[in-house]
Amino acid sequence: MTDRRKVALLGVPIDMGASQRGTLMGPAALRTAGITPVLESLGIDVLDHGDIALAGVAPATDAIPAKANNYRDIQTWIRALSPRAYDLARSGAIPIFLGGDHSLSMGSINGVARYWHEQGRELFVLWLDAHADYNTPLTTMTANMHGMSAAFVCGESGLDGLLGDEPRASIPPAHLDLFGIHSIDPLEKKLVQDRRIAVADMRAIDEFGVAVLIHRVIERVRARNGVLHLSFDLDVLDPGIAPGVGTTVPGGATYREAHLVMELLYDSGLVGSVDIVELNPFLDERGRTARVAVELLASLFGQQITDRPTPSNTLSEPRPAQVAKIRPTRS
Repeated sequence: MTDRRKVALLGVPIDMGASQRGTLMGPAALRTAGITPVLESLGIDVLDHGDIALAGVAPATDAIPAKANNYRDIQTWIRALSPRAYDLARSGAIPIFLGGDHSLSMGSINGVARYWHEQGRELFVLWLDAHADYNTPLTTMTANMHGMSAAFVCGESGLDGLLGDEPRASIPPAHLDLFGIHSIDPLEKKLVQDRRIAVADMRAIDEFGVAVLIHRVIERVRARNGVLHLSFDLDVLDPGIAPGVGTTVPGGATYREAHLVMELLYDSGLVGSVDIVELNPFLDERGRTARVAVELLASLFGQQITDRPTPSNTLSEPRPAQVAKIRPTRS
């Protein structure tokens, strides 16, 4: 079983799945922003496995899909990552995969799903993202593979040889929740509707609030005695909060909405593994997005508002005049 007090970090510096290069610097930026000391301050034992190595991955010989940019390079990463993800899940720690673009989820989730399937537990995936990422080589408008990762995870055809000899451990579309979506391609939208995938777009979040919608996800997982994988794409956040991503979309989640999602997920005790992806330090503003990402991960692992250090511009004790102002006026 997963130990919530142990975390295993693994960097996956891949950026060939996106249209803009630079996410390969994401793992280093998250480390520089303090992911390890922040988690350790919460009493968590953190083991950083460094960045994944590609040495020893045999060349693939399957046919290359017509519309899948950089297929061979990404295939090498995915074939290296899936067995590592399986081993990390088996270690009992919560694996956190530091991206890297979202194509890495094809490997991370496959390995984690394989482990949980062996344990007789169902894996559910919360896809926190501005985009559905449910394209296939037949529906894609860009051929960028980070937009195909959710579809691959759910067993859609088109990238069938991607894993080579590594076992494919897909999840049913009913086990995927697309959350925070505010950009989707036309053919992709039809495929999502045909598969009857649960979607909480920004309209739903505006109308019902994140708490109601996240509780629905949590209760569905809990009802099946399932385990939840969080695949967190930083572009789900409004660009005013997280500018350091390559596919910004206005109208994303606010800072407090994102923290509430993480806090509720921590309370649920269901999260067994995490991707944090699409951080592009080349596009960031003085590490702003990396710092926000680390703050959100801290909330996911138990940090509460009252745990956070008092800002330096806040008085530690009220001045006498302030005390007079806040003194009760009636008994």
